[in-house]
Amino acid sequence: MSPSAQAQPNSDASKLTPTDLPHLRRCIELAEAALAAGDEPFGSVLVDAREKVRFEDHNHVASGDATRHPEFEIARWAAAHLSPAERAAATVYTSGEHCPMCAAAHGWVGLGRIVYVASAAQLAAWMTEWGAIPAPVAALPIQAVAPEVPVAGPVHELTAEIRALHARHRGITI
Repeated sequence: MSPSAQAQPNSDASKLTPTDLPHLRRCIELAEAALAAGDEPFGSVLVDAREKVRFEDHNHVASGDATRHPEFEIARWAAAHLSPAERAAATVYTSGEHCPMCAAAHGWVGLGRIVYVASAAQLAAWMTEWGAIPAPVAALPIQAVAPEVPVAGPVHELTAEIRALHARHRGITI
């Protein structure tokens, strides 16, 4: 599936807002922190309707628990700390498109909009290009798993930064 086919319009949610890029840049910083900690470079931020950052995290899969994705942690945190209305009004920003596990958690918890830098299809293509072992889970677009979730991405002006972090993680010079 092409990257443009992944960002399917869902009202105006597929359009970037002026506040999206700063939050996405924070996701890249968190992905860099994950990489510095010896983990896969993914970072995510949960922002409420008033633009307040409520929770942020990066990958922790190097611990041996492959479910320790930041998007999944956001869903857990939101379920415990936000009302259903607050969750629905929130935005999850992330360096990479949610995997099917995280998209399902997002949908089940009732979180709102997702904005991501690089798509799952882009990441899968990079991994194939670099000869990496394929992921054990299909690289499905978010809306194939949670069709009612409003999605924006990929954000092309930032994808080179994420690609470079994933290349560094794999020991690839680009």
